[in-house]
Amino acid sequence: MLRRNTLRYGDFIQAMSIDSQRVPFGELMPEPLFDRHGNEHPQPVPKVKLGGGDIVKILQPYLSTRFFDQARAVVPLALYLGLFQYLALQTPVMDATIIAGGLLAVMVGLMMFMEGLKLGLMPFGEIIGNTLPRKLPLAGVLLIAFMLGVGVTFAEPAIGALQVAGSIVDPEKAPYLFTLLNDRSGTTVLLVGLGVGLAAVLGTVRFLRGWSLKPLIFFSVAPTLALSVVAFMDPELSKIVGLAWDCGAVTTGPVTVPLVLALGIGVAAAAGKGADSSLSGFGIVTLASVFPILGVLLLSFYTAYTVPTDVIIAKAAEIKASAALVSSQPQWHEVTPWTEVILGVRAIVPLVIFLAFVLLVVLRERMKNASITYYGIFLAVAGMCIFNVGLTYGLAKLGDQSGGLIAGAFTAITAVEASPLYSVTVGVGIAALFAWVLGLGATLAEPALNALGMTVQNLTNGAFKKSMLMGAVSFGVATGIMLGVLKLIFDFHIMYILVPGYTLGLILTLLSTEEFVNVGWDSAGVTTGPVTVPLVLAMGLGFGNALGSTEGFGILAAASICPIVAVLTLGIYVQFKVKREERKTAKELAQPSNLKGELGS
Repeated sequence: MLRRNTLRYGDFIQAMSIDSQRVPFGELMPEPLFDRHGNEHPQPVPKVKLGGGDIVKILQPYLSTRFFDQARAVVPLALYLGLFQYLALQTPVMDATIIAGGLLAVMVGLMMFMEGLKLGLMPFGEIIGNTLPRKLPLAGVLLIAFMLGVGVTFAEPAIGALQVAGSIVDPEKAPYLFTLLNDRSGTTVLLVGLGVGLAAVLGTVRFLRGWSLKPLIFFSVAPTLALSVVAFMDPELSKIVGLAWDCGAVTTGPVTVPLVLALGIGVAAAAGKGADSSLSGFGIVTLASVFPILGVLLLSFYTAYTVPTDVIIAKAAEIKASAALVSSQPQWHEVTPWTEVILGVRAIVPLVIFLAFVLLVVLRERMKNASITYYGIFLAVAGMCIFNVGLTYGLAKLGDQSGGLIAGAFTAITAVEASPLYSVTVGVGIAALFAWVLGLGATLAEPALNALGMTVQNLTNGAFKKSMLMGAVSFGVATGIMLGVLKLIFDFHIMYILVPGYTLGLILTLLSTEEFVNVGWDSAGVTTGPVTVPLVLAMGLGFGNALGSTEGFGILAAASICPIVAVLTLGIYVQFKVKREERKTAKELAQPSNLKGELGS
């Protein structure tokens, strides 16, 4: 039975009302003028002059709302890291002023970028998605979808975090990992993009054909997991597994998902399929997370087959020597903030050129509200540049510093005086608790999770509440990050988390309905936003270096599988609860008829 939600009319009026000021109509419209024949004489409407105070009042709600969305994700995490570092590790935050400025740049940059994404890039995806099926055959549609998937990968804010992480890896301990993040970093990102492009193609075909997500999960996850096991058997390739699975988490960010999803749903809607389905939109995130993993693994096998380790170590020495020379005599484009500006322009502008080419040349369509679109593109480019600067001086710096100091809780390190601060048992417990709380807070702060929760609640008619989904996903991510930290502490391989986790995930997939499979597997994608990824990645690498670990990757991978298992488990419970309620309701409805039959007899 449906529960009736009541709402007082007075509360409704209060909630819908906004601050307003009454203005007499006479002040808005001048008095009419008439000529000598009694006809109204038209007069020009005077231009409205706005002062500085008026402009501030107009923009204040707009800016405060969007800035607050980013501050809600960044500020609590920064305060948590700073307080934990000061209270638990007894070490103040170094370069606090620089980090604070970097975090401010992150918030401002994300605010501008997300607004630019909505105003400038999303209209391209929607128009192209609605127009493609009418102008091109299916092969052309899939080609555009593939190229778009490749292009959006380079525009992801979190991609820069992987490239920054390359400088931390020791080439002698992990040569193949070093070359994939340095000498072949462009190829690595390209393979990740090709994986996203393939996911965009399959996602579009799935929208058109109405395919179930279950077979696609088994046919993609199973071989990826098998290749990971093969890489795990090789002592050198095993060090790349964590990076490969972390790449899957990096791709599902604020650029890839909205643009590719808008294209796929637009194509399905234009073809008259999938528009009214409650499952429309789900599944693309899952595919975009798995195929990049496969691409990086294949690249690692090719690298190991073609490049000896001694060549990589020699090349690493040349790279470090070149970097030392550059640092002593840097060019103007090799120093901050020009480096970040160039990276920001390089990430957005080629994508915009491609979208404009498809729209104007291939489809021969005009962009509606072109001035607003240009404004959005400007915001996206400027926001990406500012975000990159903030990433360098804020998130990455803070995460690396905090991660490097956590080890002082249970082992002796030079960065923390009087370390170890606690016994091994207590120190490890503090480190695990720190990671768990960090994962919980970072996930709850993600705006995409709240949106997903509302969608799921509406699609399930309230059976799967938003709070339940947010709690399950947050608990899963927190547990995954904690397991990733414990992996670094006890120095065991990430495969000991991935194999049992994904095996359990596949079993739960078989037992779950299609709706919960879609939601469960896509839930991992909403947890890896532009704030969470750089922070957790930098923390893991800093922690790994402090412990002398070969590599600090794998935390994001653990944070991706755990929410899948948590949501699928909760989904099975919800299924059982709904069926139990249905049986109870049917039994209650059958009782009056039975009673009536007894009285009649």
